[in-house]
Amino acid sequence: MSDPAADGWPDESTRPLVTDPAEARDGHPNQQLLAQVHAHLRSELARIMEALDELAASGADVADGVDQDQVVGDVRAFLQRLASRQDRFSLGAFCAAYCRTVATHHAIEDHRMFPDMAAAEPALSPVIDRLQAEHLVIAGLLERLDLTLVAMVSAGSGLDDLRAAAARLSRVLLSHLAYEEEQLLGPLGRLPMLV
Repeated sequence: MSDPAADGWPDESTRPLVTDPAEARDGHPNQQLLAQVHAHLRSELARIMEALDELAASGADVADGVDQDQVVGDVRAFLQRLASRQDRFSLGAFCAAYCRTVATHHAIEDHRMFPDMAAAEPALSPVIDRLQAEHLVIAGLLERLDLTLVAMVSAGSGLDDLRAAAARLSRVLLSHLAYEEEQLLGPLGRLPMLV
């Protein structure tokens, strides 16, 4: 496993903890919405990781003489089964769409949800500041994943680099989502509808 600090990821033990862990974290529409969005992000991330595992199992690096068209066809069919989307049958399109989804989710939080929450409950400001800093690191990891994917497609090899970039993103994003839920789901239940 890579060193978390190498990704620009701050020490998780320094995360501010301001909410009561015993506070209810479900039932309110705000809580349900955030939980649903996060569940979707986790599910899509798992699909990407599965597709990369499938690609690795196929021996996809063309340097080994594997028929690249067959590998691409196999991965596209695999993604079709997973995603059931007419316009996202390639790994590149699937990953690019995921990167956009995460970026859009974080933009909504940064520009709407977080300011509303900080205004309603100023004690949450340290948590919100930390979450926004984490969004910047995640944006860099998303960009790295995309660049690594483009490099792999261009070179016909580099699957190990792509899998490493995806693993770093997975580790960081899953930690971020868990922290956000731990600290914000309770307060979201006390606020009027934010969306």
